[in-house]
Amino acid sequence: MNLVFDFGVVLFNWQPAKLLAATFPERLPTDESARHLAHLVFGHEDWHSFDGGTMELDEVVRRTAVRLDLPHAALHRLVSGIGDHLTPVDESVAVVQRLQQRRRQQGDLRVYFLSNMPMDFARVLEQRHAFLKGFDGGIFSGDVKLIKPDPAIFALMESRFSLVPQNTVFIDDLKANVAVARSRGWHGIHFESSAQMAADLKALGY
Repeated sequence: MNLVFDFGVVLFNWQPAKLLAATFPERLPTDESARHLAHLVFGHEDWHSFDGGTMELDEVVRRTAVRLDLPHAALHRLVSGIGDHLTPVDESVAVVQRLQQRRRQQGDLRVYFLSNMPMDFARVLEQRHAFLKGFDGGIFSGDVKLIKPDPAIFALMESRFSLVPQNTVFIDDLKANVAVARSRGWHGIHFESSAQMAADLKALGY
């Protein structure tokens, strides 16, 4: 069996509204206003281009600052420092490490990742977190110029790692991404918590 994990929210903490609220407290007095701005920043096509490796960090900051009338210097500090805020979700990492150990001992599964991640942040994670070396492989969107939920990035996973869809389980916090995986014949787990993910995997025998 192949187990494929998303990174943001699933294995690494990603709280964009809180980051924005800490950076622009005078503009974001409520949680709702912070969530709204997070959608405007990180849900925009410019950010998707940054995720997909077709726009550089400086350019996405410049365009976002102009579009949303945000202070450029503060926004640049926030975006360039995101890698520092992508800290591991300890409970989820423990699940992955247990599976990696089983893979070494029993050889009955493979553990991969599939993450929408700009190249800048992907390199930070690779350098800082030793448990990533335990994966059998994976794809960062910025490296391949494709992003989820584009079916093409799932097809690339299949071809690059010889994944058989019916023997592959995909875990992601976004329902749209899970839906595309399922449409290709993968099994899908919609991540809501580390405990729920662990329980769903154990129900599958993992």
